[in-house]
Amino acid sequence: MPPTQQSAAEPADPTAAGPRPGTTAAPAVRRTDCPWCGSTRLRTLVLDRCDDCAHAFRNPRPAPDDRPSPPAADAPQPAAARDRRHRAAARALLPFGEPESWLDVGTGAARFPVTARTVHPYTAFDGLDTGPEVEQARADGRIDEGHRGTLTDLAPRLTARYDVLSMFRHLEHAPDPRAELRAAHQVLRPGGHLVVEATEPRSLAAAMLGRWWAPYHRPRLLQLIPETALCRELRALGFTVVLIDRRAAHRSAGPGAAATLALARLLAHASAAHSPVARLARTALSRAAGPPLALARALDRALSPLTSRTRCANAYRLIARRDTTPG
Repeated sequence: MPPTQQSAAEPADPTAAGPRPGTTAAPAVRRTDCPWCGSTRLRTLVLDRCDDCAHAFRNPRPAPDDRPSPPAADAPQPAAARDRRHRAAARALLPFGEPESWLDVGTGAARFPVTARTVHPYTAFDGLDTGPEVEQARADGRIDEGHRGTLTDLAPRLTARYDVLSMFRHLEHAPDPRAELRAAHQVLRPGGHLVVEATEPRSLAAAMLGRWWAPYHRPRLLQLIPETALCRELRALGFTVVLIDRRAAHRSAGPGAAATLALARLLAHASAAHSPVARLARTALSRAAGPPLALARALDRALSPLTSRTRCANAYRLIARRDTTPG
Protein backbone atom coordinates (compact mmCIF):
# COMPACT_ATOMS: atom_id res chain seq x y z
CA MET A 1 0.00 0.00 0.00
CA PRO A 2 1.45 3.39 -0.91
CA PRO A 3 2.60 5.44 2.07
CA THR A 4 1.06 8.77 2.93
CA GLN A 5 3.12 11.90 3.45
CA GLN A 6 5.56 11.41 6.34
CA SER A 7 6.92 13.87 8.87
CA ALA A 8 10.55 14.97 8.90
CA ALA A 9 12.78 12.03 9.71
CA GLU A 10 15.32 11.04 12.33
CA PRO A 11 17.72 8.13 12.68
CA ALA A 12 16.04 4.73 12.99
CA ASP A 13 17.44 4.20 16.49
CA PRO A 14 15.04 6.17 18.73
CA THR A 15 17.67 6.56 21.44
CA ALA A 16 20.38 7.85 19.14
CA ALA A 17 21.52 11.42 19.70
CA GLY A 18 21.08 13.97 16.98
CA PRO A 19 23.96 15.15 14.79
CA ARG A 20 26.56 17.45 16.29
CA PRO A 21 26.56 21.05 15.06
CA GLY A 22 28.36 21.31 11.78
CA THR A 23 27.75 17.69 10.81
CA THR A 24 25.23 16.18 8.42
CA ALA A 25 22.46 13.95 9.75
CA ALA A 26 22.35 10.42 8.37
CA PRO A 27 19.38 9.70 6.11
CA ALA A 28 16.40 8.31 7.99
CA VAL A 29 15.66 4.65 7.45
CA ARG A 30 12.12 3.32 7.59
CA ARG A 31 11.84 0.30 9.81
CA THR A 32 10.09 -2.76 8.41
CA ASP A 33 8.89 -4.27 11.68
CA CYS A 34 6.63 -3.20 14.54
CA PRO A 35 8.65 -1.74 17.44
CA TRP A 36 6.17 -3.23 19.91
CA CYS A 37 5.63 -6.86 18.85
CA GLY A 38 8.15 -7.35 16.00
CA SER A 39 5.59 -8.22 13.32
CA THR A 40 6.36 -7.23 9.72
CA ARG A 41 2.67 -6.83 8.76
CA LEU A 42 2.62 -3.03 8.55
CA ARG A 43 0.34 -0.60 6.77
CA THR A 44 0.49 3.18 6.58
CA LEU A 45 -2.17 5.80 7.24
CA VAL A 46 -0.58 8.85 8.83
CA LEU A 47 1.32 6.50 11.12
CA ASP A 48 2.43 2.97 10.31
CA ARG A 49 0.17 0.42 11.96
CA CYS A 50 0.96 -3.17 12.85
CA ASP A 51 -1.79 -5.50 11.63
CA ASP A 52 -0.89 -8.04 14.33
CA CYS A 53 -0.94 -5.95 17.55
CA ALA A 54 -2.46 -2.62 16.26
CA HIS A 55 0.51 -0.61 17.58
CA ALA A 56 0.68 2.63 15.55
CA PHE A 57 3.97 4.48 15.19
CA ARG A 58 5.59 7.27 13.19
CA ASN A 59 8.01 5.77 10.69
CA PRO A 60 10.59 7.13 10.27
CA ARG A 61 10.46 9.06 13.50
CA PRO A 62 10.78 12.88 13.36
CA ALA A 63 13.77 14.51 14.99
CA PRO A 64 12.87 16.52 18.12
CA ASP A 65 13.50 19.85 16.39
CA ASP A 66 11.37 18.84 13.40
CA ARG A 67 8.23 17.78 15.22
CA PRO A 68 5.25 19.89 14.10
CA SER A 69 3.34 22.56 15.94
CA PRO A 70 -0.16 21.66 17.17
CA PRO A 71 -2.65 21.60 14.27
CA ALA A 72 -6.06 23.17 14.56
CA ALA A 73 -7.72 19.83 15.32
CA ASP A 74 -5.58 19.40 18.44
CA ALA A 75 -6.07 22.84 19.94
CA PRO A 76 -5.69 23.15 23.73
CA GLN A 77 -8.81 22.39 25.74
CA PRO A 78 -10.67 25.18 27.55
CA ALA A 79 -9.51 25.48 31.14
CA ALA A 80 -12.88 24.40 32.55
CA ALA A 81 -12.94 21.20 30.47
CA ARG A 82 -9.33 20.45 31.34
CA ASP A 83 -9.98 20.91 35.05
CA ARG A 84 -13.01 18.60 34.89
CA ARG A 85 -10.88 15.91 33.30
CA HIS A 86 -8.17 16.35 35.90
CA ARG A 87 -10.63 16.13 38.79
CA ALA A 88 -12.17 12.99 37.32
CA ALA A 89 -8.74 11.38 36.98
CA ALA A 90 -7.90 12.25 40.58
CA ARG A 91 -11.24 10.91 41.83
CA ALA A 92 -10.60 7.61 40.04
CA LEU A 93 -7.99 6.85 42.74
CA LEU A 94 -10.37 7.41 45.66
CA PRO A 95 -11.46 3.74 45.92
CA PHE A 96 -7.83 2.76 46.47
CA GLY A 97 -7.19 4.91 49.53
CA GLU A 98 -5.52 8.26 50.17
CA PRO A 99 -1.99 8.25 48.71
CA GLU A 100 0.81 9.80 50.70
CA SER A 101 2.85 10.80 47.63
CA TRP A 102 2.04 11.21 43.92
CA LEU A 103 4.41 11.79 41.00
CA ASP A 104 2.94 13.32 37.83
CA VAL A 105 5.17 12.47 34.85
CA GLY A 106 5.10 15.01 32.01
CA THR A 107 3.58 17.53 34.39
CA GLY A 108 4.51 20.68 32.42
CA ALA A 109 3.18 23.66 34.38
CA ALA A 110 1.68 21.27 36.99
CA ARG A 111 -1.95 21.95 36.15
CA PHE A 112 -2.95 18.40 37.08
CA PRO A 113 -1.36 18.44 40.56
CA VAL A 114 -3.03 21.77 41.34
CA THR A 115 -6.46 20.36 40.49
CA ALA A 116 -5.82 16.92 42.01
CA ARG A 117 -4.91 18.52 45.33
CA THR A 118 -8.55 19.61 45.70
CA VAL A 119 -9.49 15.91 45.66
CA HIS A 120 -6.52 14.62 47.69
CA PRO A 121 -5.67 17.49 50.07
CA TYR A 122 -3.31 15.43 52.23
CA THR A 123 -1.22 14.06 49.36
CA ALA A 124 2.22 15.42 48.47
CA PHE A 125 2.27 16.06 44.72
CA ASP A 126 5.57 16.09 42.85
CA GLY A 127 6.11 16.70 39.15
CA LEU A 128 8.60 15.45 36.58
CA ASP A 129 9.31 16.91 33.16
CA THR A 130 12.21 17.70 30.86
CA GLY A 131 11.42 21.40 30.46
CA PRO A 132 11.94 24.44 32.71
CA GLU A 133 8.22 24.66 33.52
CA VAL A 134 8.57 22.02 36.23
CA GLU A 135 11.15 24.14 38.06
CA GLN A 136 8.90 27.19 37.83
CA ALA A 137 5.97 25.14 39.11
CA ARG A 138 8.04 24.15 42.13
CA ALA A 139 9.09 27.76 42.74
CA ASP A 140 5.44 28.87 42.53
CA GLY A 141 4.32 26.20 45.00
CA ARG A 142 2.14 24.29 42.55
CA ILE A 143 4.04 21.08 43.37
CA ASP A 144 5.99 20.01 46.44
CA GLU A 145 9.05 18.82 44.52
CA GLY A 146 10.02 19.20 40.88
CA HIS A 147 12.27 16.76 39.05
CA ARG A 148 13.72 17.96 35.75
CA GLY A 149 14.76 15.15 33.42
CA THR A 150 13.36 11.89 32.09
CA LEU A 151 11.73 9.23 34.22
CA THR A 152 14.14 6.60 32.93
CA ASP A 153 17.16 8.68 33.98
CA LEU A 154 15.79 9.72 37.37
CA ALA A 155 14.21 6.41 38.43
CA PRO A 156 17.29 5.06 40.29
CA ARG A 157 17.21 7.91 42.82
CA LEU A 158 13.41 7.80 43.12
CA THR A 159 13.15 4.06 43.75
CA ALA A 160 10.05 2.98 45.74
CA ARG A 161 9.28 6.59 46.65
CA TYR A 162 5.70 7.08 45.41
CA ASP A 163 2.25 5.63 46.10
CA VAL A 164 0.85 6.88 42.78
CA LEU A 165 2.49 7.73 39.46
CA SER A 166 0.44 9.29 36.66
CA MET A 167 1.16 9.44 32.93
CA PHE A 168 -1.45 11.42 30.99
CA ARG A 169 -0.84 11.14 27.21
CA HIS A 170 2.83 10.65 28.05
CA LEU A 171 3.62 7.22 26.61
CA GLU A 172 2.61 8.23 23.08
CA HIS A 173 5.42 10.81 23.07
CA ALA A 174 8.06 8.64 24.78
CA PRO A 175 10.92 7.28 22.62
CA ASP A 176 10.85 3.96 24.53
CA PRO A 177 7.49 3.35 26.25
CA ARG A 178 8.58 0.00 27.66
CA ALA A 179 11.50 1.67 29.42
CA GLU A 180 9.07 4.25 30.84
CA LEU A 181 6.89 1.47 32.27
CA ARG A 182 9.89 -0.29 33.80
CA ALA A 183 10.95 2.99 35.39
CA ALA A 184 7.42 3.53 36.72
CA HIS A 185 7.53 0.09 38.34
CA GLN A 186 10.84 1.02 39.98
CA VAL A 187 9.60 4.35 41.30
CA LEU A 188 6.35 2.98 42.77
CA ARG A 189 6.20 1.37 46.17
CA PRO A 190 4.85 -2.21 46.31
CA GLY A 191 1.07 -1.87 46.25
CA GLY A 192 1.32 1.57 44.61
CA HIS A 193 -0.77 2.53 41.59
CA LEU A 194 0.11 3.58 38.05
CA VAL A 195 -2.44 5.78 36.23
CA VAL A 196 -2.18 5.94 32.44
CA GLU A 197 -4.33 7.83 29.94
CA ALA A 198 -3.63 7.08 26.30
CA THR A 199 -5.20 7.18 22.85
CA GLU A 200 -6.76 3.93 21.60
CA PRO A 201 -5.64 3.21 18.00
CA ARG A 202 -8.22 0.40 17.78
CA SER A 203 -11.06 2.92 18.09
CA LEU A 204 -13.76 2.41 15.49
CA ALA A 205 -13.49 6.12 14.73
CA ALA A 206 -9.89 5.57 13.61
CA ALA A 207 -11.05 2.94 11.13
CA MET A 208 -13.88 5.13 9.82
CA LEU A 209 -11.95 8.40 9.50
CA GLY A 210 -8.63 6.91 8.38
CA ARG A 211 -5.86 9.43 7.88
CA TRP A 212 -8.15 12.27 8.98
CA TRP A 213 -8.62 10.87 12.50
CA ALA A 214 -7.50 13.79 14.67
CA PRO A 215 -5.37 11.84 17.20
CA TYR A 216 -3.02 10.80 14.38
CA HIS A 217 -2.07 14.48 13.96
CA ARG A 218 -1.19 15.37 17.55
CA PRO A 219 2.09 17.25 17.93
CA ARG A 220 5.21 15.28 18.81
CA LEU A 221 3.30 12.00 18.52
CA LEU A 222 5.59 8.96 18.25
CA GLN A 223 3.24 6.01 18.77
CA LEU A 224 -0.19 4.89 19.93
CA ILE A 225 -0.36 1.77 22.12
CA PRO A 226 -3.57 -0.31 22.15
CA GLU A 227 -5.11 -0.92 25.56
CA THR A 228 -4.80 -4.71 25.23
CA ALA A 229 -1.09 -4.50 24.40
CA LEU A 230 -0.42 -2.14 27.30
CA CYS A 231 -2.26 -4.43 29.72
CA ARG A 232 -0.17 -7.41 28.62
CA GLU A 233 3.03 -5.44 29.09
CA LEU A 234 2.01 -4.24 32.54
CA ARG A 235 1.17 -7.76 33.69
CA ALA A 236 4.53 -8.97 32.44
CA LEU A 237 6.26 -6.24 34.47
CA GLY A 238 4.51 -7.16 37.70
CA PHE A 239 1.37 -5.01 37.70
CA THR A 240 -2.26 -6.01 38.18
CA VAL A 241 -4.72 -3.96 36.12
CA VAL A 242 -7.53 -2.92 38.47
CA LEU A 243 -9.52 -0.45 36.35
CA ILE A 244 -10.05 0.40 32.68
CA ASP A 245 -12.30 3.35 31.77
CA ARG A 246 -12.80 4.33 28.14
CA ARG A 247 -15.71 6.66 28.69
CA ALA A 248 -13.94 9.10 31.03
CA ALA A 249 -10.80 9.31 28.88
CA HIS A 250 -12.60 9.97 25.57
CA ARG A 251 -12.05 13.36 23.94
CA SER A 252 -14.18 15.08 21.36
CA ALA A 253 -12.41 14.47 18.02
CA GLY A 254 -14.88 13.17 15.46
CA PRO A 255 -15.96 14.16 11.94
CA GLY A 256 -15.77 17.87 12.78
CA ALA A 257 -12.11 17.59 13.70
CA ALA A 258 -11.50 15.49 10.59
CA ALA A 259 -13.13 18.16 8.41
CA THR A 260 -10.95 20.83 10.03
CA LEU A 261 -7.83 18.83 9.20
CA ALA A 262 -8.95 18.26 5.62
CA LEU A 263 -9.65 21.97 5.13
CA ALA A 264 -6.28 22.90 6.61
CA ARG A 265 -4.58 20.57 4.15
CA LEU A 266 -6.58 22.03 1.25
CA LEU A 267 -5.74 25.59 2.25
CA ALA A 268 -2.07 24.68 2.60
CA HIS A 269 -2.05 23.42 -0.98
CA ALA A 270 -3.84 26.57 -2.12
CA SER A 271 -1.24 28.69 -0.34
CA ALA A 272 1.43 27.20 -2.57
CA ALA A 273 -0.14 28.95 -5.54
CA HIS A 274 0.69 32.65 -5.74
CA SER A 275 -1.70 33.83 -8.45
CA PRO A 276 -4.38 36.42 -7.57
CA VAL A 277 -7.10 33.94 -8.52
CA ALA A 278 -5.67 31.33 -6.14
CA ARG A 279 -5.49 33.85 -3.30
CA LEU A 280 -9.10 34.88 -3.86
CA ALA A 281 -10.21 31.26 -3.98
CA ARG A 282 -8.35 30.48 -0.76
CA THR A 283 -9.93 33.44 1.04
CA ALA A 284 -13.40 32.59 -0.21
CA LEU A 285 -13.04 28.94 0.77
CA SER A 286 -11.80 29.82 4.24
CA ARG A 287 -14.70 32.20 4.87
CA ALA A 288 -17.34 29.90 3.44
CA ALA A 289 -16.13 26.90 5.43
CA GLY A 290 -16.08 28.70 8.78
CA PRO A 291 -19.75 28.30 9.81
CA PRO A 292 -20.10 24.65 8.66
CA LEU A 293 -16.88 23.70 10.44
CA ALA A 294 -17.99 25.44 13.62
CA LEU A 295 -21.26 23.51 13.47
CA ALA A 296 -19.44 20.24 12.87
CA ARG A 297 -17.15 20.79 15.85
CA ALA A 298 -20.16 21.70 18.00
CA LEU A 299 -21.81 18.42 16.97
CA ASP A 300 -18.61 16.58 17.90
CA ARG A 301 -18.83 18.04 21.39
CA ALA A 302 -22.57 17.43 21.71
CA LEU A 303 -22.28 13.79 20.65
CA SER A 304 -19.15 13.10 22.68
CA PRO A 305 -21.03 11.73 25.74
CA LEU A 306 -22.76 9.19 23.48
CA THR A 307 -19.66 8.40 21.42
CA SER A 308 -17.68 7.68 24.57
CA ARG A 309 -20.01 4.75 25.35
CA THR A 310 -19.38 3.05 22.02
CA ARG A 311 -16.49 1.47 20.14
CA CYS A 312 -15.78 4.97 18.79
CA ALA A 313 -14.30 5.98 22.16
CA ASN A 314 -10.83 7.19 21.26
CA ALA A 315 -8.92 6.82 24.55
CA TYR A 316 -8.68 4.84 27.76
CA ARG A 317 -7.74 5.42 31.37
CA LEU A 318 -6.02 2.52 33.06
CA ILE A 319 -5.08 2.00 36.72
CA ALA A 320 -2.64 -0.77 37.57
CA ARG A 321 -1.37 -1.81 40.99
CA ARG A 322 2.25 -2.75 41.45
CA ASP A 323 2.28 -6.28 42.83
CA THR A 324 3.71 -6.72 46.30
CA THR A 325 5.32 -10.04 45.36
CA PRO A 326 6.91 -11.10 42.04
CA GLY A 327 4.58 -12.73 39.52
